[in-house]
Amino acid sequence: MPRAALRQYSGTMSTAARLEPGQTAPDFTATDQDGSSVSLSGLRGQRVLLYFYPQAATPGCTTQACDFRDDLRSFASAGITVLGMSPDAPAKNKAFAEKEGLTFPLLSDEDHSVAESYGAWGEKKNYGKTYEGLIRSTFVIDAEGRIEKALYNVKATGHVARLRRELGIDS
Repeated sequence: MPRAALRQYSGTMSTAARLEPGQTAPDFTATDQDGSSVSLSGLRGQRVLLYFYPQAATPGCTTQACDFRDDLRSFASAGITVLGMSPDAPAKNKAFAEKEGLTFPLLSDEDHSVAESYGAWGEKKNYGKTYEGLIRSTFVIDAEGRIEKALYNVKATGHVARLRRELGIDS
C-alpha cells in the first residue's frame, strides 16, 4: 500500500460519514495536474463523476484511470465531466497523466480534506494491518450539486464498465 496515502493505526481512526444520494455534494477547490484550480461549484449545471484513487502510477490506479480515459467520450456524450482525485501532489499527477495519456483533470488532495468530506478517507486493512488511507470511491454529482451515486470500496478493474451500465451510458 502506498506510504504517502497511509497513516498507521494509532488507536483512534477517523471515519467520516458516508454520503448518500440526495445529499449536497461537499464543494471543493483543488489543483489539477497543470496547476489550474478546479472547483465543484464552477461545474454547476453539468453532471460530474468524481473518483478518488489512492496513488498515481500504481497498477490498480493505472487500470482505473486508463479505463476512464478509454471511455471518456462516452461519459462526455452523456454530459458527464470526469475528475480524478488523489493525495498525490500535482507534479506526480502530471507525470501520471503524461505517461498514460490521461486527458481529464487529476486533482490533488494532499491533506485528504476533500476525501474526508466525502467519506473516502478512513480505516483500511491490508495484510492484517489496520491504518488510515484513501478508500477507492466514486461519486456521480447531478447538475444541481447533489449526490446521485455514492460508491465506496470499489474495485479498480471493471469499475468503469459497471458505472456505464448503471448510468445507461452506451459506448
